Amino acid sequence: MNKLTIAHRSYIAGFLDGDGSIYVRLKPNVTYRFRYQVAPNIVFFQSKKERSGLENIQQILGIGYLRDRKDGIVEYTIGDEASIIALLTSIYPYLYLKRKQALIMLTILKKKKLVANGSDFLQLCALIDQFQLLNYSKKRIQTSSAVQKTLIAEGILTP
Repeated sequence: MNKLTIAHRSYIAGFLDGDGSIYVRLKPNVTYRFRYQVAPNIVFFQSKKERSGLENIQQILGIGYLRDRKDGIVEYTIGDEASIIALLTSIYPYLYLKRKQALIMLTILKKKKLVANGSDFLQLCALIDQFQLLNYSKKRIQTSSAVQKTLIAEGILTP
């Protein structure tokens, strides 16, 4: 990520507060040790008519990708963990509405590296569940309860 000026950091933080989202999903995936992938994302949203604004932010940051949705919205997504940590650390002082989400995301990414067993992973999933309370989430199916059931069924975690 390129070095950001104070103006860039405050602008990007404001944009994220208004037209962005910070979230982590649990995606079932049997190839992973604990049968779930932890997928963090920062996403900015804008009308296709204003695509150039997102292209400008992408150029400033030098990370992530743009995707055109069928409903006339463009998404600018950052999913790389190192990039998410660097960005959130840089803009955190300027965030207002999404400070809690940023702090939880940074905590999750730090704790994810320390997961050693099923119990640790389940604690990480409980932290991920907190996003449901902070974000306008749709009905989440993959929660720490679902993970717990899977880990017990797979013999990874004992009841």
